[in-house]
Amino acid sequence: MAVSNLLIGVLGALVATNQPVALSNLVTETTGVSIAAVDTNNPVEQELQKIEEADDAAAAEVDGWIRQNQEFAAKGAAIPKDELNRRIRGRFEVSRKAYQDFIQRHPDYAQGRVAYASFLNDLGDEDGSFAQLLKARDIDPKIPAIWNNLANYYGEHGPLTNAFICYEKAIEIDPTEPVYYDNFGTTVYLYRKDVKEYYHINEQQVFDKALGLYRSAMRLDPTNFLMASDFAMSYYGIKPLRTNDAMLAWTNALKLARDEVEREGVYIHFARLEAQTGDFADAHKRLDAVTNAMYTEMKRRVARSLNDKEHPEQATNEPPETVDLPVAPGKTNEVDKIKAPSPPHEP
Repeated sequence: MAVSNLLIGVLGALVATNQPVALSNLVTETTGVSIAAVDTNNPVEQELQKIEEADDAAAAEVDGWIRQNQEFAAKGAAIPKDELNRRIRGRFEVSRKAYQDFIQRHPDYAQGRVAYASFLNDLGDEDGSFAQLLKARDIDPKIPAIWNNLANYYGEHGPLTNAFICYEKAIEIDPTEPVYYDNFGTTVYLYRKDVKEYYHINEQQVFDKALGLYRSAMRLDPTNFLMASDFAMSYYGIKPLRTNDAMLAWTNALKLARDEVEREGVYIHFARLEAQTGDFADAHKRLDAVTNAMYTEMKRRVARSLNDKEHPEQATNEPPETVDLPVAPGKTNEVDKIKAPSPPHEP
């Protein structure tokens, strides 16, 4: 359900806005990373696990309220927004107090601060989450997820050099976690100017570095459709377009698609590439295969772009309508794995 909602959000909403930050937030809010094995004999860990389970239950209940209110809204019987927000804040306040009480009683238990940081991040309190991560790092700098999540924060708020160092530290501590490579690849892709200056490389080498990080992520998680899509989407920003490589990347993503919704999303990307390379007949076939209503607007935009390229004599004087497909993936926070480096600026 979560992955399906994520795909709909990425391909349906962001296709018209092309906002990497919004995409990053969507991925962070929607995906989850498997929690590391815990010591079930540790009473402190058992206590924390119960708080996290209660937090998950609260999130599920709130999600149900929101969905139900959307259904009521369609019938003209929705709860006023202020009232719904009050109920949501009250429901999450129970979890907040549970985390705060746990940390007060176990101030040196790093995993508790990591879990609380994740909770605060989900509520949009990024600065509060950041403060907890710093404390967790000081307590136990050998938790790789701390560094990953700190890097995500620095990637959004700066300084970017801290983000580079933190991702490198996370990978150094745990080179087997694909999320770290995927997140680092996204940051390299998005902030090419800073990467060029920091690593003393040119733009094409920056792209190669980002692609290399994505490949490392996929080697560690070869069946992950979202990572394969991240990798394929990264080709849109490379000039000149590496058409053959992009087609191969989307071919791989298509093989990993788990349902028709994901497959039709890939067809849209194929059609866009084929329109650019002059393979108009194939592009039309791809679009004809897209029947899901959620892709209607995206399909219309790609079809118009295809028609303008196929029949330039029919083009009007109106500005071309851009397709605005997402050009970069988002970054994922980890809940139970965090580690932090010692960047040039104190994290």
